[in-house]
Amino acid sequence: MTHRELIDNLIEDGYLKTKRIIEAFKNIDRKNFVPESLEEEAYVNAPLPIGWGQTISQPATVAFMIELLQPEKGDNILDVGAGSGWQTALLGEIVGKKGKVFAMELVEKLAEFGKSNVEKYDFIKTGRVEFIHGDAEKGLPEKAPFDRIIAAASAKMIPEAWKKQLKVGGHLVAPVGSSVLLLVKKSENEFEKLENPGFAFVPFISGGEEMEPDWKKHFKKPQENV
Repeated sequence: MTHRELIDNLIEDGYLKTKRIIEAFKNIDRKNFVPESLEEEAYVNAPLPIGWGQTISQPATVAFMIELLQPEKGDNILDVGAGSGWQTALLGEIVGKKGKVFAMELVEKLAEFGKSNVEKYDFIKTGRVEFIHGDAEKGLPEKAPFDRIIAAASAKMIPEAWKKQLKVGGHLVAPVGSSVLLLVKKSENEFEKLENPGFAFVPFISGGEEMEPDWKKHFKKPQENV
């Protein structure tokens, strides 16, 4: 399968819908974010191991979550569990020169790997993306408030710090258990919630090691009307 075929399939299957998000998927090549030994599998719609017990997410999952997030040009975004940097680069492409993506990764070696991948697009040199090795449980208060917050690791509940650091009107997309939650902040203390079940992610851990999940077992196609 080619890069273009992967994108076409994601559009045909209803995962990619929004023009600016589709363009980002076309411009940011997943092949640049996988280990060299797996480059031939880069366009398979499946998670792939990237070392340190971690995976680069299934393309359909990434597309689904970014569509829920609905990032815009100029947005200030917190990307939790940045891993290989693929999602980070997609977000960096969408927010443009006036936007900013803060990518946080707990595993130091993985943060280095992700940063080196994102650097292929000059997003770090130009200040569009900042990669941070650190614990994201308390968010990134010094760079808040955020227009969008997205996480790639599953927590038992969404940390209160993330909710506080989200702007009113902002979107927060994060896995909780086997569901992907969308929170839309209506006021400082009011959130609209949409739950999308049927996913599996690495667990969110504040310090310590993360475990590799069984992705394929739990993934299913999301509702078309979501």
